[in-house]
Amino acid sequence: MNPHHVTIEFEKAICDYTGAPHCVCVDNCSNALFLALTYDDVRGKAITIPPYTYMSVPCEIIHAGGKVNFSTWFKGDNTLRGAYELKGSNVIDSSLRFTADMYVAKSYMCCSFTGPYKHLKLGKGGCILTDNETAYKWFKRACFSGRNECSYHEDTFNMLGWNFYMNPMIAELGLLLIQQFYNFDGSKKDMPDISLPYPDLRKYKIYDSKKR
Repeated sequence: MNPHHVTIEFEKAICDYTGAPHCVCVDNCSNALFLALTYDDVRGKAITIPPYTYMSVPCEIIHAGGKVNFSTWFKGDNTLRGAYELKGSNVIDSSLRFTADMYVAKSYMCCSFTGPYKHLKLGKGGCILTDNETAYKWFKRACFSGRNECSYHEDTFNMLGWNFYMNPMIAELGLLLIQQFYNFDGSKKDMPDISLPYPDLRKYKIYDSKKR
């Protein structure tokens, strides 16, 4: 039995709940953002994000070849709530939103299941939601060292990838816990957006492309 089949079942369950046509589970949301930004080819582009967000977001923009631009519409409030667009790309950071039928069409929506504050608490994990089948197939191989879904003794290697796949044991836990988002009659529960405070990342020159 292929132990990764449980991950496929978990991905299907996430699609059913979020309304996304496709889902690829990975080991964390930061790597989901990196893969999405890499596929979206942000090299050399200015990507605008809130100044108050988790620090891996500007890291992944830079790792993917983009330039970080902090928005000016956050004034005096260091609290981030729900999902937001990484403007200049088709990527959405949805680490603080996980609710019924939330998928935004024509986007790469990145979710987080890591840490004590997320609705789906798996300890570690994330995913990319998309309606782009070509991107979906690329994400599946990219997070699995460029491999196809077969034994590497039988595979043909023609793609460079990353070791970002979700541990099947975490996917199995996800299949169990995702049931909490449904009522007893089978209808979906709407979950509130999460709000978290973050430091002002504009203070740190490491994220400023002009100073690096």
